[in-house]
Amino acid sequence: MKTTIDLPEDLVREMKFRAVREGRKLREVAEEVFRRGLAAPAPMRTPGERHRVKLPIVPAPAGAKPFKISGKRLLELEREAEGGNPGA
Repeated sequence: MKTTIDLPEDLVREMKFRAVREGRKLREVAEEVFRRGLAAPAPMRTPGERHRVKLPIVPAPAGAKPFKISGKRLLELEREAEGGNPGA
């Protein structure tokens, strides 16, 4: 079944990157993410209580230099991942 939903750009971008890394279709990754989320037990919260997300800490190797990427380069990588023209 087809449907349209609005998702945050960063979430879609991460799913696209995962699809490329794993050689899968975006639809397959999205389906897996939704199924895992729905299978997880829902936390018990009181109405109005805010949900806090614990972000993972990924240690960098000793001597690693900071990694920076421009928005333009990120868009180029997205287009490449989607099979589009990176120079467009």
